Amino acid sequence: MSRANPMYVIVVGGGKVGYHLTKTLITEGHEVLLIEKDRKSAEYLTDQLGEVVMAGDGCEVRIMEEAGMRRANVVVAVTGDDEDNLVICQMAKRQFGVPRTLSRVNDPNNEALFLELGIDQTISSTRVIFNLLEQQIESSQVIPLAALKKGEIEVVEADITVNSPVVGKKIGQLDLPPNTLIISVIRDDHATLPHADTKLRDGDSVIALIKAERERELRSVFTGEQL
Repeated sequence: MSRANPMYVIVVGGGKVGYHLTKTLITEGHEVLLIEKDRKSAEYLTDQLGEVVMAGDGCEVRIMEEAGMRRANVVVAVTGDDEDNLVICQMAKRQFGVPRTLSRVNDPNNEALFLELGIDQTISSTRVIFNLLEQQIESSQVIPLAALKKGEIEVVEADITVNSPVVGKKIGQLDLPPNTLIISVIRDDHATLPHADTKLRDGDSVIALIKAERERELRSVFTGEQL
């Protein structure tokens, strides 16, 4: 994106994706508004980003009006709920005439529907990761790639906090559920390809692939919470 052509971008969803996207857009000189439904999360984001954060439900017409959606160049919906993302983008286009809408798609099976219903562009982390894996992972890998396409494999992001039982441990030392594949560790906003000797730190985010029925089991490894 060019600083010479600043846009007004509304980002809905204040998770990690929305947070880092907002920071990047601000750095690039664009006018940005980040809408977050959870009030406590919105307060935290305001402390981090300033007055570019608005507390409210991005699916509500009133909030969209207050956000100035009629003059937005782009609306990006990156909540964790596909239905909310679809509603936000459809309302942005049909009621407010936003020229371009982008939506995060958490379930890759919904991508075709989103495009059919007029969403300009979809972003599926599962699909991106699958494409990378399909190119790079050997056929002998323990996790069948076809399962990711069918939705049998979950892409799990786990945040490592100071109280996590895995802080200071190497990935090779973790007692992970069978067939877990750790594909990335995000540290200081940079993604790295981990190995068995990669030591986890407070503030890291771990991206893993695992069978859907073992997702909670994997999260408990990182949080220490009992199932």
